[in-house]
Order: sequence, then structure tokens, then C-alpha cells
Amino acid sequence: MDAAIGRAGVLLGFLAAVTGIVTLAWGLARRRPSLLRSGQLYTWLLLSGAVGALLAMEHALLTHNFSLKYVADHGSRETPLLFTVTTLWSALEGSILLWVLVLAGYIAAVAVRFRSRVTDPLVGWATLTSYAVAAFFFGLMLGPANPFRSVHGVVPLDGPGPNPLLQNHPLVAFHPPLLYAGYVGFTVPFAFAVAALVTGRVGEGWLVETRRWTLLAWGLLTVGVVLGAWWSYEVLGWGGYWAWDPVENASFLPWLCATAYLHSVMVQERRGMLRVWNLSLLLATFSLTILGTFLTRSGVLDSVHAFTESALGPAILAFFALVVVVVVALIGWRGDQLRSPGSIDSPISREGAFLGNNLLFALFAFVVLLGTVFPLLAEAVNGQRISVGRPYFDTMTEPIVLALLFLMAVAPALPWRKASTELLRHRLQWPAWAAVATIVVSVALGVRGVETLTAFGLGAFAAGAAVRQLALAARRSGWAGLVGRANGGMVVHIGVVVIAVAFAASQSFGHRAEYRLAPGQSARLAGHRVTYLGARQVRHPNRLALEASVRVDGARVMRPALSEFPFATQAVGTPSVRVGPADDVYLTLVEGPSQPGGDAVIGVVVQPLVSWLWVGGGLMAVGTLLAAAPGRRRRPTQPASEVSADEVAGAGPEPEGERVLEPASLAGGVAGIPGG
Repeated sequence: MDAAIGRAGVLLGFLAAVTGIVTLAWGLARRRPSLLRSGQLYTWLLLSGAVGALLAMEHALLTHNFSLKYVADHGSRETPLLFTVTTLWSALEGSILLWVLVLAGYIAAVAVRFRSRVTDPLVGWATLTSYAVAAFFFGLMLGPANPFRSVHGVVPLDGPGPNPLLQNHPLVAFHPPLLYAGYVGFTVPFAFAVAALVTGRVGEGWLVETRRWTLLAWGLLTVGVVLGAWWSYEVLGWGGYWAWDPVENASFLPWLCATAYLHSVMVQERRGMLRVWNLSLLLATFSLTILGTFLTRSGVLDSVHAFTESALGPAILAFFALVVVVVVALIGWRGDQLRSPGSIDSPISREGAFLGNNLLFALFAFVVLLGTVFPLLAEAVNGQRISVGRPYFDTMTEPIVLALLFLMAVAPALPWRKASTELLRHRLQWPAWAAVATIVVSVALGVRGVETLTAFGLGAFAAGAAVRQLALAARRSGWAGLVGRANGGMVVHIGVVVIAVAFAASQSFGHRAEYRLAPGQSARLAGHRVTYLGARQVRHPNRLALEASVRVDGARVMRPALSEFPFATQAVGTPSVRVGPADDVYLTLVEGPSQPGGDAVIGVVVQPLVSWLWVGGGLMAVGTLLAAAPGRRRRPTQPASEVSADEVAGAGPEPEGERVLEPASLAGGVAGIPGG
């Protein structure tokens, strides 16, 4: 029954997407509003198919229906309930099923948001584009990624369960869904960008419509990436959180392009500039999500994060190529209309800084992309496997990150069009003093290294500029003044600074060692004392664990373990972490005692400020919510006595009269898009 319902749901979703494409295409070609209205209705059939298929798979997993091959390969009666539920996205076919559910949810949300404008060609083309993406992923489940295949022959009584690394920490319930929600969310702005190019409405109207959709996707992807680093830290037992793994990079690349887009889109909204840049960045973001899907689901990469080898690679690569060809052709077709009506008056201006920001993010993405795909290209050309490791990424990205921290401080302080020396001195004086003070205090505390001190100083510079901006907003409008894109962006900047400083500190001042200890014996590392107390075997529902008891600093007892899972070829380490505001103490059981009361090898890692990485991620999430919320609108007129010096200089709310808007997109009419 589960297989039949699941197959029916997948088929329903695929047919709804294809029929919706045909209906909308015919309605747009013939300009028939009735067909455009009918085409939108297929959204609900598509959503119904995705929900039905996912519920069928979850029911099969929860009831241990081993007649389904997916359940037989990845389910187990011994797997705890939480990890039985998450088995849905713990393997290839199930992850595609989750993908189409999230995509169907976004398409339905767009249908509700634009329900009063279903006859607008822009909405019609955006929906058609979304249907095309949905048809591709539903089509994968009808072919090489079918999650509802039945077992041929004897149905097993039990299965091996999910990958051991995916059933020993609750973060697996949050990291993949949030990452997928971010990935898939970029389909919405991508669809509207394609619609704008097809309809010729390439001004600023479609940007207004998709701003919050893009922010939502970016925020979810940000949280997903941070949780992925946290999962790696808590689960893999290596004491790190970011290794420039190819699959980590596959998530990071669209984040870089989307971040650049969110910055430069403000220039287009204000001055009508960077239209080609913004379209290219947005289309590159979506294309990179498809490329990331190829890298993680084709089996071309050896990674702990990647799925096993599959037949999906050629299909996903072909879809990626199709997307790239189509969007490049559309941009070339509308090239004349994409010419910007404005130009940069001075490089020392906010739009000049945002252009520099764009170039740095583009360079960052190119460096990461090159290091990620170069081994694949080299193997394809000469058949030799090579690896591009951490030294390449650290060396190439470090100066880019430092330059971005500098621009984070300077760009918000710059006015539009042109800045004076006096203005910059006034706005950057206190942030600069904060940077100098931070460097002096760091040196006094014993911090050494040009790169680390530079990172700390630029971090303080950027944080000081953001705090100054927030203080001015709060003084002007109270706490309500912190709501809105500009000040929400400053909170995001503070979160980025916290992550950058924590990353620099943990990488520069971490300590690690391994000690062979007898029960009662102690060792010291970086001011911490660890005492091995002994080991014992503990039976868990899904594994047998050898747990070591280790007392840290004479207080808390930590229990790193080596776990044996059914069907696993080797023991899986489970680290134990003591989190603190100053540093983390991270313990692993490298080697258990060979006999009761024997010696054990304990791995100890001490890293400063690691917990602030997760705090920084939380600040970025809060800032995203503030930026997405409707800001406080400025009154049409304001007495001169109420205008601050910063507003007179250009740092305050922007005059609406200087904003370049596209009349055909925002002034209403047959194809109008109301401002939002």
C-alpha cells in the first residue's frame, strides 16, 4: 500500500507540473486569462502529490515496511524514533523526496501571495518556471531516484539502519531540512528573474516582489550551513567544524553569490544600476544549487557528507547545463534593456563600495569553485586523482575575507554618489578607535601573528561601525528603529564579525594532543586538567558503546565513546564536548582499554571561542528576520530641528525621490506590480 500511494503521489506531482506548464504556456501565448487562472490551480495537485508521497514513505519507515527497498536498505527496527523519521533524508532517494516537498511548499506559498494577480504575465512566467523545476525533480523520482521500488525476492525481517554518522546526534533532524529549505528557496527569485527577462520587465519591480523571498532563502541557508558546521564538530570526532570539504563548499558557493546579490540589489533599487550584475548573481545562485545537487548526489566526490554513487549525475548535470544556457541566452536577448540609467559618480561612495563588495564575493566564489571542481576536471582529463586541501583554501580566501571585513565597516558609512573626507572622518572615527584598542589589548594579552591581529582589528572596526549605526537608529526611533532592512543588515554584520573572530581565534590558538592514561592518571593541556577514571560498555537501542569517563578540571565528568553499530565495518567515535564562553574542551576516545582496568588513549582538543561561532549564526538569523520585517516608514516631511547630523550627511533614511523605479512595474496597470 505504501509503495502504491507513494508512486501515485510522485506521478500526480509530475503530471500536475507538466500539465501546468502546458496550460500556462498556452495561456501566455494566447493571452487568455482563464488559462492563466487554470494553470495556477495545478499548484495544489503538485503539493498534494508531494505530501502524499512523503507521508507514504514516513509511514513505511515507521511501520518497518521492508518490502520497500529504501526501507530495507536504510531502515531498522532498532533505530530510535527520531532517527527513523530522519531516515527519510538520510539517503539519496529520500532526500530528493524532501526536496520536492519543500519546492511544492514554496510554489504553494507563491500562489497564495499572488492569488489576486494570477493573470499577470510576470506571475504566470514565474509559476511556469517553478513548475519546470518541479517537473525535473519529480521526473528523477519516476526514474533513477525512485524511492518506492519494491524488494525483489524474499522481504528481509530487518535492515541495517541509516549511516551510523546520521543516527547519533539530534542535529540531523534540523541541519538537512533547513539547508534544503535555503537551497530550494532560491527557486522563487530565480523564477521571477526568468519571468522578468521573458516579459521584458527588467527594471526594479520584480526585485521589490522577491526581496523577502530571497532573504528567507538566504537566512535558511545560513542557518543550515552553521548547523552543518556544528554537526560536524559534534559528530565527526576530529575537533574541527569546517574543513573545506567539497560538499561543504557546495552549500557555501550559492551562499556567497546570494550574499553578493543581497548587497548589490540595493544599488539597483536606489540608482537603477548593476542590473546585469544582479541578474547574473541571482541566476548563478540558483545554478550553483543545481551544481551542488550534482556534486552531492552523483557519487563523483569522496566525502562523508556525500551520498553514494548513483545514476543521477548525467541527468542533474544536463539540467544544470540547460539552466545556464537558458539564462545566459535570456540576458543576452535583453542586453539593451538591461543598460543602467545611472552610473557611479565616485568610487568613494556607497554604490562604489557595493561594487567592490560584488567583485570580492565573486572572486571568493571563483576560488572556492576552482578548488572544489579542479580535482574532478583533472581526473576527467588525465585519469589521475588529485586533491586540493585546506592550505589552498586558507591561503587564497584569507585576504578576501579581510578585505570584506574592511568593506563591512566602510560601506554603510558611505553616502550615495560621493563622500567627503570630513564625512568619513566623522562616521568612522569611533569604529577606528575600537579597532586600535582591540589590537592593543590583544597584543597585551599575548596575541601574536599579523593575520590574527588584522582579523581582530578589522572585526572590531566592522562591529564598531555596525553598533554605531544601530545606536543612531535606536536613538532616532527607539527599539522599533532596529526593524528593517538596513538595521537588520547591521545585526547580520555583527553576527558575521563574531563568526570571523571566533574562527580566527580557534584556528590560531587551538591545542590538541593524545594521551595514553591509566585509570586515575591525569594530563594537562592549555591550562586544563583531564583525569581518566575508567571505561564501561553501555547498550543503546541502536548501538553498543564503549564509554570512557574523564573528569575535566576536577569537576564535570565527560564521556567520549566508541560505538559499534549493526552492519558497520568499524567503530564510530562519539566525542564529548564541554562548552564554555572562553574555550571548549573536546574529548575523544581514540583507543579503548584492551582489558578491564587497562589504559586508554584519550584525544584532547582545546579551542578558544568556538561557542561564539554558533552565537554568530544566531545573530545572523535574528538580523535576517529584522531585515525581512517591514521597516518604519519615514514621514514625508521632517522639521529641520529633528534631522540628525548623520541624516544631513546622508546616513539616514533615503529620500524616496532619488530611488529609480520602473513605472510599468510599480505603477499598476494591466501588468503592474504593486510595491511591497
